[in-house]
Amino acid sequence: MEKKKIYTVFPEGRYKALTLSYDDGTVDDLRLISILRKYGLKATFNLNSGLCSTDANRIDSSRWKEVYDGFEVASHTLSHPTLTRCPSSRVVEEILEDRRYIEDTIGYLVRGFAYPNGSYSDEIIRLLPSLGISYARIVGNSDSFELPENYYQWKATCHHNHRLIENAKAFIDFKKPWYLKLMYVWGHSFEFSQDDNWSLIEEFAKMVGSRDDIWYATNIEIIDYMEAAKRLIFTADCSKAYNPSALDVWLMIDDHPIKIKKGDFISL
Repeated sequence: MEKKKIYTVFPEGRYKALTLSYDDGTVDDLRLISILRKYGLKATFNLNSGLCSTDANRIDSSRWKEVYDGFEVASHTLSHPTLTRCPSSRVVEEILEDRRYIEDTIGYLVRGFAYPNGSYSDEIIRLLPSLGISYARIVGNSDSFELPENYYQWKATCHHNHRLIENAKAFIDFKKPWYLKLMYVWGHSFEFSQDDNWSLIEEFAKMVGSRDDIWYATNIEIIDYMEAAKRLIFTADCSKAYNPSALDVWLMIDDHPIKIKKGDFISL
């Protein structure tokens, strides 16, 4: 008897996903967000709550809930130190206090993190789960569309100033549905003003946005979805599956997408 081909896929049966990650919460986020909304893109914004009231170039926390509505707000530490030069107790304080402030302001759990100045170590990584952090973005460019092996060392595909359009074209042209692929762009929105290249992100967003074959997600949405997919439980012959998670999960069964709703036990 021929066995069915069963693959994990992104929502609606898609095999490509796109996310962005931008740091520091400067006023330039306002223009970036307007572009992202225009083309239906999703992003995570990593904020330093200890600096928002002392730096006129940063968005005041009283506006965060409105400005970042529909996106993810994550931690970037309280004061943006180089963490590997700090005592462990200060690392803990920087992350927890930032989380507390953002959560009180935004009104939801903060579980994402971006290492300030790209500084991290194995010791810091080991601390993060106990501090309520589910993933952490490092700096650099992978020029890859692979999902990370370690979400606490999550390297993006590219900074927006590094081969952005070339990577976007390759991502759009990728047509092998037996793989899951993710394009991940990072940067600082103030760099667009600094480099006078807002046209770059507009061109990118127009190119990759509003496409039926791409799932647009924040960083934490990708984490939660992939965790839910891993938690699916199959019968021994893979004829049925149970989804114990709080999220719906999609499978591709012999080229046919099937949604397994949260809590459902279904025949495949």
